[in-house]
Amino acid sequence: MSRTDGATTAGAAVDAIVAGETLVREYSRGGGGGFFGSADAPTVRAIDGVSVAIERNEVVGIAGPSGSGKSTLLHLLAGLDVPTSGRLTIDGTDISTLSTRQRAKLRLETVGIVFQRFHLLDALSARANVAVPLLEAGHGKGARRERAEDLLEAVGLGDRVTHKPGQLSGGEQQRVAIARALATDPALVVADEPTGELDSEAGERVLDLLGTAADDRAVILASHDQQALDVCDRVVRLRDGQVVGRQ
Repeated sequence: MSRTDGATTAGAAVDAIVAGETLVREYSRGGGGGFFGSADAPTVRAIDGVSVAIERNEVVGIAGPSGSGKSTLLHLLAGLDVPTSGRLTIDGTDISTLSTRQRAKLRLETVGIVFQRFHLLDALSARANVAVPLLEAGHGKGARRERAEDLLEAVGLGDRVTHKPGQLSGGEQQRVAIARALATDPALVVADEPTGELDSEAGERVLDLLGTAADDRAVILASHDQQALDVCDRVVRLRDGQVVGRQ
């Protein structure tokens, strides 16, 4: 697979799909309900001065031990959260300038998210689960159905379109989740521990799918799994909220 050599800092990649420059994310902890930053509510700096940029056609891994800030950075890069300071752009838009509703619209149109525990709706078929983002985006029933079936065929589940999550294996559920993440043809796909719930064979197939998705998108994988990190074009390693290595 041909990939571009992505830049490692926000300023170095003018065409980055997502770019963060000197990102800081702080949270209040304890303090009996005091205001953020007050003396009785100490703050935790989960991300501390991280700069990263991801371009189209590359897979970038985020690695680090528990508590390193990996999940926090992933949530920022997916537009699920906003930085306390620093600048973060997704598809050229500074997300700090957007309202909560505007950020949700940006995610719907630009970001596909693959959650570790799939987050499929148990009462819906595979086809209906994949179609959920299309429903939110206002697509008609026929278009939703056709798009969902095409995606399920693409991930090898063309014979499982009417099956509900409880009738699917873990690997099949993860493939449904990937199909759902691709439903709106996003520029960015973000996957949190995509192989964490899978055996090695199912994990390999899921990673192949994510690698294929990067042929015309940016893909970010947060993982402890070396199998997942091995498919990445480069890996950003975190410890205590800071970048300690890039490879």
